[in-house]
Amino acid sequence: MILKHLSIINYKNLAQVELELSPKINCFVGNNGMGKTNLLDAVYYLSFCRSYTNPIDSQIINHHADVCMIQGQYETENGNEEIYCGLRRRQKKQFKRNKKEYEKLSDHIGFIPLVMISPADIEIIQGGSEERRKFMDMAVSQFNKEYMQALIRYNNALQQRNALLKMDDNQIDFTLLELWEDRMVEDGERIFEKRKAFVEEFTPIFSEFYRKISLSNESVTFDYVSQLSERDFAGRLRETRRRDIAIGHTTTGIHRDELEMLLDGFPIKKVGSQGQNKTYFVSLKLAQFHYLLKTGKRTPILLLDDIFDRLDANRVEEIVKLVSGNEFGQIFISDTNRESFDKILERLNNSYHIYSVKDGEIAQSA
Repeated sequence: MILKHLSIINYKNLAQVELELSPKINCFVGNNGMGKTNLLDAVYYLSFCRSYTNPIDSQIINHHADVCMIQGQYETENGNEEIYCGLRRRQKKQFKRNKKEYEKLSDHIGFIPLVMISPADIEIIQGGSEERRKFMDMAVSQFNKEYMQALIRYNNALQQRNALLKMDDNQIDFTLLELWEDRMVEDGERIFEKRKAFVEEFTPIFSEFYRKISLSNESVTFDYVSQLSERDFAGRLRETRRRDIAIGHTTTGIHRDELEMLLDGFPIKKVGSQGQNKTYFVSLKLAQFHYLLKTGKRTPILLLDDIFDRLDANRVEEIVKLVSGNEFGQIFISDTNRESFDKILERLNNSYHIYSVKDGEIAQSA
């Protein structure tokens, strides 16, 4: 999957952008706040129908405009594909493939596999358990439509059950409550099995990436913790029903799963240094790329947003060696330092473009 041409109008501070892109490496250089991350975020949007950095669509439209547009021309193994996204304030967004609008945005997810690595990914380690569940779900959903649909159905059933739990006891329709619980059990058990299989398959891939980047023998592992591994989900839902009614929400299910991230057997969020934490989440995302490559049908696009800061030269060099390998396809990289790019690129025998970014304007450099 190669993004050949990118058009942007009024996406955050990018008023108007037209880019012909390299099929291998595209480097965007500029000071902070100039629009580098916004450019990569627009590429991400075309894959996932949402921003990586802001879940509120109206806030990605330029402050001085009412409409926003992103359009990408892609080259695939089956020919050229055009993806279009249009947003207008206070209206539903449009998402089209080859000028035909999607009935459901979820139908598009996975068509353009993509992995983005950014400083914000530290939240996978340091944030709440929701961040780690989201990481697992994103990794599996890009190639497994059934998993994504099960996740959508489960979350809807959970929302409906919670709404019933908030009612007074004499208003609760227990027949309806049991129907939503049956839905949660059916999809929750399916999600649990897929997550468990993912962790088992993903762990050795991740461990190998961490070893290569860190140049160390530190042990990195996961501990997948789920209530469904302890006992029958349906029975547990029935047992906790009275307590759930009292507190007004569901306390049992896969929405409370945790993926504990360990360094030498201890939680990395407690024992890891700044460099270890960054190496950990970069390795997580590169392993996700490899996992998608192995299980999916297309080579994902890789976005590296300002990830070299606060990594020593050896770790930077190892990352560059890895992503310049044959298994990686098209890559977008942003950084503040042109000199560091030149040093990296002079070692590579790959096609590349370098762009300067200033005040939302992007121009290709020599």
